[in-house]
Amino acid sequence: MKERKLKRAITLPYLVFYGLGNIIGAGIYVLIGEIAKISGYYTPISFFVACLAVVFTALSYAELSSRYPLSAGEAVYVKEGLGLKIFPIIVGFLLIFSGIVSASAVISGFYGYIKDFINLSENESIAVLIIILFLIASWGISESVKFASIFTLIEILGLLLVIFFGLKYIDFSSIEYKRFIPGFDLHSYNLIILGSFVAFYAFIGFEDMVNVAEEVKNPVKTMPKAIIITIFISTLLYFLVAFVSICVIEPNQLAQSPSPLADVFKKSYNEKSNILNFIAIFAIVNGALVQIIMVSRILYGMAKQGWLPKIFSSVNKYTRTPIFSTFITSFLIFLFAYFINILTLAQLTSFAILIVFIMVNLSLIRLKMKKIQPKNIINIPIFVPIIGVLINLILIFVQLKEVI
Repeated sequence: MKERKLKRAITLPYLVFYGLGNIIGAGIYVLIGEIAKISGYYTPISFFVACLAVVFTALSYAELSSRYPLSAGEAVYVKEGLGLKIFPIIVGFLLIFSGIVSASAVISGFYGYIKDFINLSENESIAVLIIILFLIASWGISESVKFASIFTLIEILGLLLVIFFGLKYIDFSSIEYKRFIPGFDLHSYNLIILGSFVAFYAFIGFEDMVNVAEEVKNPVKTMPKAIIITIFISTLLYFLVAFVSICVIEPNQLAQSPSPLADVFKKSYNEKSNILNFIAIFAIVNGALVQIIMVSRILYGMAKQGWLPKIFSSVNKYTRTPIFSTFITSFLIFLFAYFINILTLAQLTSFAILIVFIMVNLSLIRLKMKKIQPKNIINIPIFVPIIGVLINLILIFVQLKEVI
């Protein structure tokens, strides 16, 4: 019997929306309060530092995605670059873990925004959401990505509303700008770095894009462009939203809010408006949806490589999606969302992803040193993955030091 393959239906715009939907939904709507709690008025700088930490690895992904446009992308990159079979298996499971934990973190913030609209408990609302997301993700990749694109447009509209009305509300003549500028002391820079570690989680999502490569049209050219565009747009939005938020509401008050961006919007526009709560629901749903898609495709890709039981690579003949892998992913997300708090989930995700990023950068360094250079791919300088390794090691060291 002929093996069923995934359907190639994703174009550049849809891929960018897919990446943005995961990044924006996971980061700014849920974790802005946690970052303000750590970094205070340095929150915008923490987002900028997190972007610098991400961009070198993102460029490495851009090249590797054009070299090997396959599902379970990172595991394949590490297999080709580092060689030993155990490394790609470790990477694959780290990505599965981080994707599940990441979606759980996003879903954990769901109830804070939806409680004004429904009469369900937190656990009941999470269960209903995951069932709906499982059905959408199982329906088909084209349909799933279209849903994600619509949700992404809605959540970007929400951020633009926060920025627009926030800038109108702020009295720039009375701002104490020196509060936003760190002094020449280690404590200030420590706050920025610690905040950037959590903000780093807000950028996680670009790497998920490579795991739908087998469903992308012309992935060799489309994947690198989409990754770079996604990072640029999300950074610009994050910086502006972070600046507006801490100007409208004091960082210590922002940190205490279960729905921080909704509170910023209410204060700057209308105290009775719930529109941001409504938009944030779409952002959170979207962030969880794309994680479910990503993890299920990693399970599918690892099973195709022979690293997991064959049932994980089974594709439904009607939907052309890996329904079994999607079900397992959805069930595990529910368990994590139920048992672990949001900040712990974000930190666990960051640790796992940082390890993966180090291994991916090392893989590209080794491929370049072996002078394996296929034609028609983008080619970044070798110093880019080297800096990527160093930055990710520093982020791990800083966070381990804080935990210890």
